[in-house]
Amino acid sequence: MSSGASDGPKQVRPFFSPVRAWLRRFVFFGSVILVNLAACYWLYDLFQRLSPHRAHVLLLGVFFILNGLLVLGSFHALFGAWDILLGKKQAVRITKLAEEAGSGPLGHRYAVVMPVYNEDCNRFCARIEAIYRSIEATGNIDSYDFFILSDTRDLDLWVLEETAWTNLCRKLNAFGRIYYRRRKINSNRKAGNIGDFVRTWGGGYEAMVVLDADSLMDGGDIVKMTRVMEAYPNLGILQTPPKLIRGSSIFTRLQQFAMRLYGPLFIRGLNWWQLGGGSYWGHNALIRVKPFSDFCELPDLPGREPFGGKILSHDFVEAALMVSQGWEVWLAWDIEGTYEEAPPTLIDHLKRDRRWCQGNLQHLWLIFARKLPLTVRAHLFMGIMAYLGSPLWFLFLIFGTWLAWDRGASKLSNLPYDGTPVYRWLHIDVNTQSLILTAAIFLLLFLPKILALLGAIVVPRVRRSFGGFFPLVIGVCIETVLSMLLAPAVMLAHTLMVASIVLGTAVGWGSQNREADGTGWGEAFTVHAPQTFLGIAWGLLAWHISPTFAAWMAPITLGLVLSIPVSVLTSRVRYGKALARHKILSTPEELNPPQVLQIADTAQASIDPALDATVPGRHGLVAAVVDPYVNGVHVSLLEPAELTEHEEALIERCLTMGPSAMSKEEMIELMYLAPGMLSLHRAVWLRPSEGIHATWTQAVESYRRRLDSGLAEELV
Repeated sequence: MSSGASDGPKQVRPFFSPVRAWLRRFVFFGSVILVNLAACYWLYDLFQRLSPHRAHVLLLGVFFILNGLLVLGSFHALFGAWDILLGKKQAVRITKLAEEAGSGPLGHRYAVVMPVYNEDCNRFCARIEAIYRSIEATGNIDSYDFFILSDTRDLDLWVLEETAWTNLCRKLNAFGRIYYRRRKINSNRKAGNIGDFVRTWGGGYEAMVVLDADSLMDGGDIVKMTRVMEAYPNLGILQTPPKLIRGSSIFTRLQQFAMRLYGPLFIRGLNWWQLGGGSYWGHNALIRVKPFSDFCELPDLPGREPFGGKILSHDFVEAALMVSQGWEVWLAWDIEGTYEEAPPTLIDHLKRDRRWCQGNLQHLWLIFARKLPLTVRAHLFMGIMAYLGSPLWFLFLIFGTWLAWDRGASKLSNLPYDGTPVYRWLHIDVNTQSLILTAAIFLLLFLPKILALLGAIVVPRVRRSFGGFFPLVIGVCIETVLSMLLAPAVMLAHTLMVASIVLGTAVGWGSQNREADGTGWGEAFTVHAPQTFLGIAWGLLAWHISPTFAAWMAPITLGLVLSIPVSVLTSRVRYGKALARHKILSTPEELNPPQVLQIADTAQASIDPALDATVPGRHGLVAAVVDPYVNGVHVSLLEPAELTEHEEALIERCLTMGPSAMSKEEMIELMYLAPGMLSLHRAVWLRPSEGIHATWTQAVESYRRRLDSGLAEELV
């Protein structure tokens, strides 16, 4: 990405009135602060009525942060419900703006980019095929180019990607419209991959649709977003809220059901106050290339990983840089055709969270940077607290246990002091005051679920889309119970993540498991043993303190003790399918799949037996050497070169000793040499079998076996 300066947004007046935006943010955050201060004062008054204790100050400090996060989340749902009920005329609808922009030809060219890293090539090609066909159906395909941006390190997968791309282009007649590129050096992960695209090809496009390997978007919605970006030159990023799809295990079905049912409230509430100061979530978004190139070159943070070095959670920072330069970032809350997949098990979810946790904690360097707007700081803060909230919750429970232990060990009776303002105003006892605070916290905790469930029940169309009244209510009950059981295990896992990052352990970069094959009991024990042992010990300690305190701690200790069986059972596909047969935890996209999803589920353009690198005995890189078609495709994607003596020696060693005798770096070097790959191909077919390694002779022999099999069938 260029480091040069860009002209600012062409549109002088922002789309959203600054005064109106300031007023909304004042109302929203002011309400959150007032409610949180009221709850904190209520707890402070309660502590004043009890015997003084050192833990009170610590508990009150942690409560202030935790309850503030709880109020913040609940008020997003509350303001979202308000916006849905009363804000139809005020809420900006991207679909309406697209209609106002007209239906003529698009004025610029656009790119659809999909970074991939060690993924199933047929699956991501199926998604590209579905997006391509759905844009083609709108009549606007000539305005879009597609790019598969590979950072794949597995050499076999590299070859499979090339053959899948070739088949895809041939069957869609899309050569010159769908491109494939593999980076030699995958520096800076996904951000570096996108940055390489912007530097190399970005100048030819007005904007780019950024996808993940598991992303899917409806072509009609992409065209709508494009028209809006053309109509509003101040718009820098248009982010969509993706829906989770294809959940098969109980864990993924829980996630996609909760996001689909409760998510719209949070999305509308978020959009209510952020307006043009939104955030970018890394995928399923349309980004204007020029300002992204000029302003979103990410600097290395001071120091080494995990807190320093390359920025992992680049998307929030890129949006912050765009907003700080006067470009608007919108949330396209009413775009329906935007989808992604989720990790299939709790363990896979936590592995992904480990990477996100480090990336979000790096934002501690940035949240107090100069010249950042309020909305940018708010997004960075919420991202950080998504992970720091867990160790704070853990500390709150530790302080509460300390307080209960100390009071029990002291054998002193609590003689409440009744001179506090709450007693003078309301004349309630200590127990009633405690129950009121507890009830208020539980109301805030469950308010989003209650609002979303009521909203779905009273609207027949929405109720039917989730399977009907009883499946909907049963689904909410199951999701609530399982979420309560999962929450303590996730809390401790996040606490350990934060601790490991503070101690200096950096995260690696691995591909995401997208297949729900289930978690084994051994793996679950290895991962969740700390939660289990802590839960048992904490439960015994709580019972020793008092049965009442043990009952108060039961939701936490029970979730910790049951973390292993809950993790295993929620990973099972068969249980998820059993619920699906009764429409429980089902979503509208599952019960009535949209057309683009149906296309993706049946897409086969990337598969062709005539050009295939998956045959046993000549799989992947072996096929790239032996198979004439695969070799031809691979070589066509390489640059011309002349062989050196060193490279000729590598070729000879690969021929005589086989690919297993070569290091990965040596094989990569060979696979990037067009004359080298051609020389290898000719040699394995022309040399006597005694002069080459058995890997090559067996691969060549597989063709003869196939031919002999065909002749035998004809004779029969």
